[in-house]
Amino acid sequence: MIDNNTIFTLSNGLRVIHKQVNRPIAHCGIMINAGTRDEQEHEQGIAHFIEHAIFKGTKKRKAYHILNRLDSVGGEIDAYTTKETTCIYGSFLPEYYERTIDLISDIILNSQFPEKEIEKEKEVVLDEINVYLDSPSDQIYDDFEAQVFKNHALGNPILGTAESVKSFNKEAIMGFIRRNYTTSNMVFSSVGNISPNRFKNKLEKYFSGLDSAASNLNRVPFIPNGGIKVKLKKDTFQTHCIFGKAAYGANNPNRVGLILLNNILGGPAMNSILNLKIREKYGFTYNIESNYSIYTDCGLFSIYLASDPKFMEKCVNAVLKELKLLRNKKLSPAKLHSSKQQLKGQLAISRESNSNIMLSNAKNLLCYNRIDSLETIHRKIDAISADEILNIAAENLDPSFFDYLYFEGK
Repeated sequence: MIDNNTIFTLSNGLRVIHKQVNRPIAHCGIMINAGTRDEQEHEQGIAHFIEHAIFKGTKKRKAYHILNRLDSVGGEIDAYTTKETTCIYGSFLPEYYERTIDLISDIILNSQFPEKEIEKEKEVVLDEINVYLDSPSDQIYDDFEAQVFKNHALGNPILGTAESVKSFNKEAIMGFIRRNYTTSNMVFSSVGNISPNRFKNKLEKYFSGLDSAASNLNRVPFIPNGGIKVKLKKDTFQTHCIFGKAAYGANNPNRVGLILLNNILGGPAMNSILNLKIREKYGFTYNIESNYSIYTDCGLFSIYLASDPKFMEKCVNAVLKELKLLRNKKLSPAKLHSSKQQLKGQLAISRESNSNIMLSNAKNLLCYNRIDSLETIHRKIDAISADEILNIAAENLDPSFFDYLYFEGK
């Protein structure tokens, strides 16, 4: 047991993690190790489409009854899709644990995907695609991943394309589910006030019908391409720019070091290098940040900024100057220590949210088959040396290996 987490496996092979807490709200959900990356070429966007369509009716509930089941008692049910996972989860008063488990199991095991509802949901997703296309700050991230991960499923948009979405039918949906929705490919996670034994009994009752066949997961490894620069004209007042490269995957030992380096460079805090040196010092931009997205066997490091077109070249050059300093100048002991303390504090704050804990536990058990305590994570952060950060910067912050994408404004 780590951080009061209880981990067990149901009789059908479904892995479960539960943390009992005496709080007024409970959270639970199922995470599936299947996302955009697991789609075949003609299926682009189907993982996300299933996330929508799975709420449209089961053998015993119509769409209204699914949506009303938790809403009527003040709870919420939601879902999301990423490049590698799909998650369906709920938040509710603890007395409605059984109601929530029943609902999630019904959605996973018994969804019918009526053709009429599929056709309606196509229009919803097509509208969602248009929302992204109307937002250059969102679209540029999708387009950049397509550029870096060219000719690989990781480069496909989560929402799919208008053409692929229009082609979906029940047969295609069921084919994806049969390949991916098996117990070996899922984790059920919970944080709330219910005993582990009672929780396990409820899950055995409602999830016994889940397919226990072995997963057919067969992900094609990504081999990085060379850096290229693309400039596109857009009818916008700002120029948007994103640049970066493929980086470490989930099992790379340097992953924690790059997380720390990214946090120093352009993380969420106002004292990041990019915020202080580019936004605050020069006033060139309102939006600037760096990001590190982690996938199973690779990752993506990127820097995004938006600016008046007349300042864009100055912005990019200023950023490259800061990257050069990180590649060539070792962090001082004081700076390294304060950066570690900052990251540890941010992680601790994120664990104040039981919803975050529930989702994080699911992801870690799904990907690593283990849960690290906060103390273990802190030890990994503390073990990072200034020399390691310097080597990680040299490997990941060299602009000669970057891809660049510009949406050039007026």
